[in-house]
Amino acid sequence: MKTRTAKTRAGTGKRAVWRRRPRPRTLAVLAVCLVLLGAGVVAGVRWAREVTGSVTLLANWSGAERKQFEEHVIEPFEEKYRIDVVYQGSSALSQVLAADMAAGNPPDVAVVPGPGELLAHAADGRLRPLDGLFDPRQYDSIWAPEVTIPGRGSHTYWLPVKTGLKSMVWYAGDRPDATSAGTPGRWCLGMESGATSGWPGTDWVEDILLQQAGPGVYEDWANGRVPWTDDAVRKAWTTFGELVGAGGSRRVQRALTTGFGADCGPGRLEHQGSFRAAHWQRVGGDYVHSAEVVPDPGPDAGAWEVSGDLATLLNPTREAEQLIRYLADPGTSLPEYTANKAAAADHGRDGTARKIGESLRTPGVPRCWDASDAMPRATRDAFHQAVLRFLVAPGQLDDRLAELERARTKQELPVCGGG
Repeated sequence: MKTRTAKTRAGTGKRAVWRRRPRPRTLAVLAVCLVLLGAGVVAGVRWAREVTGSVTLLANWSGAERKQFEEHVIEPFEEKYRIDVVYQGSSALSQVLAADMAAGNPPDVAVVPGPGELLAHAADGRLRPLDGLFDPRQYDSIWAPEVTIPGRGSHTYWLPVKTGLKSMVWYAGDRPDATSAGTPGRWCLGMESGATSGWPGTDWVEDILLQQAGPGVYEDWANGRVPWTDDAVRKAWTTFGELVGAGGSRRVQRALTTGFGADCGPGRLEHQGSFRAAHWQRVGGDYVHSAEVVPDPGPDAGAWEVSGDLATLLNPTREAEQLIRYLADPGTSLPEYTANKAAAADHGRDGTARKIGESLRTPGVPRCWDASDAMPRATRDAFHQAVLRFLVAPGQLDDRLAELERARTKQELPVCGGG
């Protein structure tokens, strides 16, 4: 039999296609492909049928941070429990969460930086207790505290999903001390962070107060029991201004427009958290505790300032409660560093990562929450703005402190612990 791929019909200009008759081997291969395709469809249908429900999760992670969380946390959870996690990411998390709650449609689980905002939501009855979903004794009291709300008793309302270490001064080359770090030109300083611009400066003021005045004064100040106009607080602000050169127009202009994660050049210093480890390790850098650099450290200097993203429950569905259990499981591979004391040690990680993990989890190490994250949202936002304005006009510090004093609100929250 002759075979042709194409032939032109006379007078029409169209192509008539002559096709080969399929050979037996071709039919066999086609049959196998159809079987495999059918098996894949059946498997997909079976997996879809096995999905038992879904849970909505609101957080502020994006980019590589979100990808890491999805790959190491969400996907293994979905595979293990057949619960679909609907991730909602937003850089304006506070505003989105408040709007969703006001509309009566909150996410099932939210992950919020710091406990200050969550304390207000717990007082309003927005949060559901996590009692019985995990053992809070696996964490120091500052991470998963029992919070007393008048009329509602004492309950645990949040647990840490992601934690970070602060009170760090990064460097490459000679180890810095209080003398060598006293030149403003040596410091990398970036204040820009979108809607939360200014927070790197609040970290400076907080950490200086922690090292100069100690954890007791620091905790009272974070809880609104020490005035912003107190001498110890004022000294922390002025020390910050002197270290970074507040009022220097060119230096300050660069700081206000430079992102907090911008690269630092050779010979520079950076007061920043553990999330900067990868950047500094690429240039052979290391860190010292800020107590070695801050002028006039007090007798209780050496406590670590820490930060964390906290998971809380707003809609107590079976699926949401299962996600909380999973996040608290010591065997769950959480991103970066975990505060769970029952979690496996950081075997296989480099020396810097092990040191950071030990500082976050080891009993007996004094740790204090990032104070602005522990403050009510309105106070925190005012603090961010005050830092930016202080850098431009340090001579108006009294005005800035008076403004913050008007925003001061007393609260009861465990801020320091571990010591």
